[in-house]
Amino acid sequence: MTTRHARMLGTLAITAGAVFTACKSKENYASSDTTSTTTTTSTGAMQGSTQHDSGTMANATPTGTTSSAGGLTDPNIVYILDQANAADSARGKLAETKATSPEVKQFGRLMVGEHHSLREQGQMLAKKLKVTPQAPAGDQSEQQTKTEMDSLNAMAKGKGWDKAYIDYEVTYHQQVLETATKALGAAQNAELKSLIQKAAPVIQHHLDRAKQIQKTLGGATT
Repeated sequence: MTTRHARMLGTLAITAGAVFTACKSKENYASSDTTSTTTTTSTGAMQGSTQHDSGTMANATPTGTTSSAGGLTDPNIVYILDQANAADSARGKLAETKATSPEVKQFGRLMVGEHHSLREQGQMLAKKLKVTPQAPAGDQSEQQTKTEMDSLNAMAKGKGWDKAYIDYEVTYHQQVLETATKALGAAQNAELKSLIQKAAPVIQHHLDRAKQIQKTLGGATT
């Protein structure tokens, strides 16, 4: 693995953790925004980010299995999921133009289409239920996503770029699945729960495909 590849993976690891770190938010975070509308304020737009906080995905494991655990509310979950879809769609769009491997390009195209669709479904549900997505306390996902995209843009085209992108996507989708499991336990609204349940198999398919491509590129970077 080149120094630049390692540097990029470190940056991506930092940025990929923000959404998952948000799931660990402070216990003193009040869930007042959903207290009065437990069954109707909790559905919506999947707005999550893709960021890891210290160069290792292990530090980004989400916690909290109820809306009160870790201080997460349904509007927080809606925000996190939406940002995750937006970020992965953006990375996929970049892969469509920057990847040199046909398989990686195709994977990027898949990420654009399916994460855009998931995001739209979430936004439609949020509109229907009149839910306003709310970032968890201390969330820095927007800035961290920008840092991540800057790193991808700065890295030269080639097998190194393709591998860095796919390595990241494998780890990212593993974390998204874990986050979805936590969010399912935390969500209070039945329709939000249903949306998460429908999204999970799509994310699993993305993970499986990313792992297949990873093998063709020489396996996971250690």
